[in-house]
Amino acid sequence: MKNFFARTAAGCLAALLMLPLASSQETPQKPPEEAPAPIQVQVNVVNILATVHNKSGGLVGNLNKDDFTLSEDGQGQEIKYFTRETDVPLTIGLLVDVSGSQRNLIEIEREAAYQFFAQVLRKKDLAFLISFGEDAELLQDFTGSVHLLQAGLKQLQVNSGVSYGPGPVPTAGQPRGTVLYDAVYLACNDELSHQVGRKALVLITDGMDEGSRLKIDDAISAAQKADTVIYSIYYVDPRAYAGFGYFGGVTDSYLRRMSDETGGRIFKVDRKHMLPDVFQELQDEMRSQYAIGYTPINDKHDGSFRRVDLHVKDKTLKVQCRKGYYAPGG
Repeated sequence: MKNFFARTAAGCLAALLMLPLASSQETPQKPPEEAPAPIQVQVNVVNILATVHNKSGGLVGNLNKDDFTLSEDGQGQEIKYFTRETDVPLTIGLLVDVSGSQRNLIEIEREAAYQFFAQVLRKKDLAFLISFGEDAELLQDFTGSVHLLQAGLKQLQVNSGVSYGPGPVPTAGQPRGTVLYDAVYLACNDELSHQVGRKALVLITDGMDEGSRLKIDDAISAAQKADTVIYSIYYVDPRAYAGFGYFGGVTDSYLRRMSDETGGRIFKVDRKHMLPDVFQELQDEMRSQYAIGYTPINDKHDGSFRRVDLHVKDKTLKVQCRKGYYAPGG
């Protein structure tokens, strides 16, 4: 093998020494012309997922493009794309609160979530599962398998770094007990931002955040940048707060804000409206959306937040959609 490489190297050297003599007798060739650079046209399409309800709260699914009006920062926009999203593939992230205040609800959440996945997931749909308490944990990454999601749900267990000695009121030092905002940011920024199509985040929690490093604005911003709708299921166990005077501090206002800003809504679980009923309503809503797309008149890539207002000409109907979006960066 060594002799082969030596002979080959000698042959190449001889050829290189003879090359100038041969080329001096030939007509120099004209260097090839460089191909013109391709013209790139970048068109930004803003996609809005909308749900329409009548006065009694029922879903309205028979509207057409001409029934809607759309504006961005007060400037009217032309709706170019319009479809009813009854069968378009869906990507769902389910976030389950496993902090100490939810310990009595986890088994109910596990069973209801399994039934939800079994009913809502179709052939091209994907879902993932995250639990959050003291920290956030990805229990199952993107999959279309109900069996894998069921296995992930079996891993749900209490995860709390807060001492609930006298009750669920966190002690001094701001321990990490329910990192709701961190979990939402993680799901949107690390998971859903890389997906295309319809995307939804479903939260099951009592809405309390204790110890997140990020703020609620960070969570909302991440959802808006990932084009993700947040649906909140407000599920509170009064037994976890009874006797300590803290139940009055439990509120759905933070969940409501996250859902309103991203185009989702909040569902409340109570004795007359159990978790399986909520999941059925949620399933119906996600299958009754309108997909609306437009190319904004303001085509600046300045990374600014643009406010979107979508309305139905019939004033008796109410549109549910995200409040705006972030333009591409400069």
